[in-house]
Amino acid sequence: MSGDILGAGLIHALRASHPDALIEGIGGAKMLAAGFHSHYPLETLSVMGLVEVLKHYPRLKKCRDSLRDHFLQNPPDVFIGIDAPDFNLGLEYALKAAGIPTVHYVSPSVWAWRQYRLRKIARACDLMLTLFPFEAEYYQRHNIPVRFVGHPLADDTPLQTDKQAARSSLGLATDGVWIAILPGSRRNEVQQLAPPFLETARWLLAQRSDLRFIVPLANANLKTLLNQPIAKIYPDLPLTLLAGQSREAMAAADVVLTASGTATLEAMLLGRPMVVAYRAAELTYWLAKLLVHIPFFSLPNLLAGERLVPEFLQGEVTPENLGTAVLHWLDNLAEVETLQARFSELHRRLRLSASEQAGAAVLDLVARHIKP
Repeated sequence: MSGDILGAGLIHALRASHPDALIEGIGGAKMLAAGFHSHYPLETLSVMGLVEVLKHYPRLKKCRDSLRDHFLQNPPDVFIGIDAPDFNLGLEYALKAAGIPTVHYVSPSVWAWRQYRLRKIARACDLMLTLFPFEAEYYQRHNIPVRFVGHPLADDTPLQTDKQAARSSLGLATDGVWIAILPGSRRNEVQQLAPPFLETARWLLAQRSDLRFIVPLANANLKTLLNQPIAKIYPDLPLTLLAGQSREAMAAADVVLTASGTATLEAMLLGRPMVVAYRAAELTYWLAKLLVHIPFFSLPNLLAGERLVPEFLQGEVTPENLGTAVLHWLDNLAEVETLQARFSELHRRLRLSASEQAGAAVLDLVARHIKP
């Protein structure tokens, strides 16, 4: 979930009790609309990958040093770093050392890899706010102050969704069986997963000719990227491509075939059975295998602490494996109902009014630091 959405929700929660508060730093359009003063555009922090970070490091360092100096000269009641740990934790460390209370909102994946960052987190922030309960439990085991606040997506997603209404809103036939295919939100993910996902659609169609497929891509550029190979290699597949509208596409589907990531959380909140896959370049995969030590990689399974939905990794990502798992959900409706009941439990556990919880935790920290 984007930092801009999280930040805007938090600003609204803080302003409910402190309407005249000055809230500044780095933020996007939604935060600006909530009355935020941004020293730099949010895009300043939108740098992905090691090479890209190294390339932009001088600019990022200049930005961070400028913010550090500004806040040291004009100490705020609290500093809140939202996500972007490589940028924010260093800033939090400098400000905490100067006696400014610091909060980090959205945990880095220390529970999965790079556990050595725990020492830096402990030195950098007075309070960690997590979106998931298993993250809070991890910090508690390491004696780092933490508050689980819930997830804004769980707040924003109804506990019941209307499949037929979702189909109508997208202009899809309301009858029949629809499979949503989500090969990822980034170009490299789509390049890795679109081919096996489309081959899976072909394999599924050979088993059941009544199936139809909806493929929401994160943006128009990714839709264009897929258009040409689909027209050339898969002209006969009953595919509907969309730019955006992934949430509506999943709500309209009977089963979701998706890349690992936030889409698995959204599918869970929508109550849709899913099949999850992850595939990376070989070198990246083998490095990750050495560094990452978790039993599952999809969020529903991590939240449940057990294998609720099938996961396929690297060489397991084949049309036969994925297609068989999709058909299993279509052919076993009683299992789908049991799964949906578990999804509903997890949804309710995350549905805590996250922004208000985060705002209350921040204000509690400020109150503890104000000297009588």
